[in-house]
Amino acid sequence: MLLAALVVVLVLALAWAARHPSHDRNWAVEQSIVPRADFDGNRVTIRGVRNFRWTGAAAYTPAWEERSYDLDQLATAWYVLVPFSEKFRGPAHAFVSFGFDDGRYLAISVEARREVGETYGVVAGMFRRYELIYVVGDEQDLIGRRAVFDDDEVFLYPVRASREAVRTVFVAMLERANQLHQRPEFYNTLTNNCTLNLVRQVNQLSPGLIPTASWRIVLPGYSDAVVHRLGLIDSTGSVAEVRARFRINERAAAALGNPDFSRLIRE
Repeated sequence: MLLAALVVVLVLALAWAARHPSHDRNWAVEQSIVPRADFDGNRVTIRGVRNFRWTGAAAYTPAWEERSYDLDQLATAWYVLVPFSEKFRGPAHAFVSFGFDDGRYLAISVEARREVGETYGVVAGMFRRYELIYVVGDEQDLIGRRAVFDDDEVFLYPVRASREAVRTVFVAMLERANQLHQRPEFYNTLTNNCTLNLVRQVNQLSPGLIPTASWRIVLPGYSDAVVHRLGLIDSTGSVAEVRARFRINERAAAALGNPDFSRLIRE
């Protein structure tokens, strides 16, 4: 029996080691396009910007766009946190949205890339089940769907940072997206997830600013407590008060479909 068990473990280990990341799979529609950014001086053109119109958790009109931005117009950054449960905040998704002087916003979300029929699993994410993808998209898509149709709380925190720092992180995230466009990688729940990728890019700007070993980063639903303690949320008050102030579900539901969605969810 021991020998049989060892054989099974060996076979599983070999199968795991033999699996390689790939762009060539039957991807879920909303993650089927890997974005690419082309820089030309102070301008960046992004191909594969997602702008789906959602009418339900799984009902949408797909749309992919090419958009250009002036990096000199980049002004603000916003930390988006989506805990998956009210009882235990630990499991969560976190991403960033960037604001420009002309009133436009662009969200960048690091995600586990799923195939058709797959659902995300925390444990499955440890075993080369998913590839890693940077989804670049419109706020009505990336924030609106989660706030209105996914039955999750969504928090939109203003980040305290200079324009130079915001630009540095924005460019770094797009360059990372380009890396994944050229060479796919596996997502890993513990070592290559949404929050850790974001933290590493912020820490490139200020090494060691956010501790990657903190349990609040491993359980990203508590990461807002970390950035609040570090003074990175541009607001006063306790963590509980800040969470109450920047929970946007009701505002998002009222604004969905409105061209001023991004402004209205911030009022």
